[in-house]
Amino acid sequence: MKAMILAAGKGTRVRPITYTIPKPLIPILQKPVMEFLLELLRKHGFSEIMVNVSHLAEEIENYFRDGQRFGVDIAYSFEGSIVEGKLVGAALGSAGGLKRIQDFNAFFDDTFIVLCGDALIDLDLTAALKWHKEKGSIATIVTKSVPKEDVPSYGVVVTDDDGKIKSFQEKPSVEEALSTEINTGIYIFEPQVIDYIPPKQKYDIGGELFPQLVEMGAPFYAVSMDFEWVDIGKVPDYWHAIRGVLTKEIKNVDIPGKEVSPGIYTGLNVAVNWDKVNIKGPVYIGGMTKIEDGATIIGPAMIGPNCWICSGATVDNSVIFEYSRLGAGVRLVDKLVFGRYCVDKTGAAIDVQAAALDWLITDSRQTMVEQEPTGDMIKDLLKNGG
Repeated sequence: MKAMILAAGKGTRVRPITYTIPKPLIPILQKPVMEFLLELLRKHGFSEIMVNVSHLAEEIENYFRDGQRFGVDIAYSFEGSIVEGKLVGAALGSAGGLKRIQDFNAFFDDTFIVLCGDALIDLDLTAALKWHKEKGSIATIVTKSVPKEDVPSYGVVVTDDDGKIKSFQEKPSVEEALSTEINTGIYIFEPQVIDYIPPKQKYDIGGELFPQLVEMGAPFYAVSMDFEWVDIGKVPDYWHAIRGVLTKEIKNVDIPGKEVSPGIYTGLNVAVNWDKVNIKGPVYIGGMTKIEDGATIIGPAMIGPNCWICSGATVDNSVIFEYSRLGAGVRLVDKLVFGRYCVDKTGAAIDVQAAALDWLITDSRQTMVEQEPTGDMIKDLLKNGG
């Protein structure tokens, strides 16, 4: 069976991570989120997978290649051009990307599934596909029920008693919401749906194709399913996803490494004197990371591989990406450190290099001249970091 993974977006709401990492490659404890999708598709018999790419396309293609090591076949549809010798992305929108592939050669010749490349899901695709076919639907949205107070964060799907879609609401207020069923970005299509997408132009599935299907009165349905769904749409979503894996609230992702003591997981060759540091789980520490004596790590927390946490530094409820060095005395609470950026859990970021604080947080591969941090400098970091 065939599927498509939407992977062409710029991921602007997940910056600064997506400056250098495309959303499908954002790691959930060292494993890209799109890799989990490939495993799910393979499990349910979807072995031919098309991926549209644009922003940082070569990063995605170089990691997944033809898909063989993941047990599937993958091909890519690049959206963009070469300008002055460099690839420049120009995404066609989720529906436009589908149309481009079909116009190139009719790949989608039977029922197929479309997934967003930035969501962590554990869905019974087989059951959803069966429901779609039994309804005789040409398009089906997999929805999920959320508490009414959470509705303003999502796109809402309104159906009749038979599940046929009547309308959509984009992030309605609690008072205005006509449903608590939200669009998860998981779609099942028949090939004829693509006939309704205009060629060679930007076109969106949710904002343009779906309202068109409703207006036509097409057999267009929603099926509500209870499943694990973590959308990595914004930096706070990513922060919560890492926390959820570490606390084991997200059950379909295993914590990698070796459990050296209850709730403490490490990769290979972590340099740490366990009796001289204060570590409270759940915590994951990547391979070849050095934790100096006197450091404090309070979970849920993730410290990536090849990091260096200096004496007196504190990592509390935070996510630290690979090759990060935290200087002596730095205290990070509810923060995400990615390269030269320190981000709080709401997504507010500070460029520590531009703020002349890069000796407090820097690349672990850089040769450092040791300095004692001043109270004002650390206060500035925490203030600017949110």
